[in-house]
Amino acid sequence: MGQESNSQKAKAIFRKHGGLLRTRDIIALGVQPRTLYAMRDAGELERVSRGLYRLADLPPLGNPDLVTVAMRIPQGVICLISALAFHEITTQVPHEVYVALGPKAKKPRIDHPPIRIVWLGDRVLTQGVETHEIDGVSVNIFGPEKTVADCFKFRNKIGLDVAIEALRLCRQRKKSSVEKLLHYARICRVEKVMKPYLEAML
Repeated sequence: MGQESNSQKAKAIFRKHGGLLRTRDIIALGVQPRTLYAMRDAGELERVSRGLYRLADLPPLGNPDLVTVAMRIPQGVICLISALAFHEITTQVPHEVYVALGPKAKKPRIDHPPIRIVWLGDRVLTQGVETHEIDGVSVNIFGPEKTVADCFKFRNKIGLDVAIEALRLCRQRKKSSVEKLLHYARICRVEKVMKPYLEAML
């Protein structure tokens, strides 16, 4: 089979899987490494990140950083500033992708985008997770209320002012109930810290 027909077969596989695949998945689906690299060199594929390729003729990704992290770190959950920005409950601009991982997870090696790992216990990691479809990829992101509670939990890392702003915007823009916010505050063990700020906003 010539390189052109190999390339057509590989493109069909990519399209069937949303145009974005990890190297190991591409090879497992029957595409030879030499075909993959020939397509990259010919400009038919773009390297999104190490071990992650995308068809070059697709429209640009709307949120390439979150999509890349979701593909490279499927067990992770987008959290803190990155989740606040996604839910539009912050004025902060994340300069790295904040990703929560469980205690047994290995530290991922990823060259781009820059990431900040947050380690959470299994119970806290599994609460309040939402799955959003971004650019055809399923991305795990903490919901707004859980993210606010996490911001209070990690206030020494990201700043108490960021957490308070997120709480205010969550109440205003997401119409979040006090009960739901306090539910996640209890899970994150920050109810005593968060409650006075929440009461001041009522």
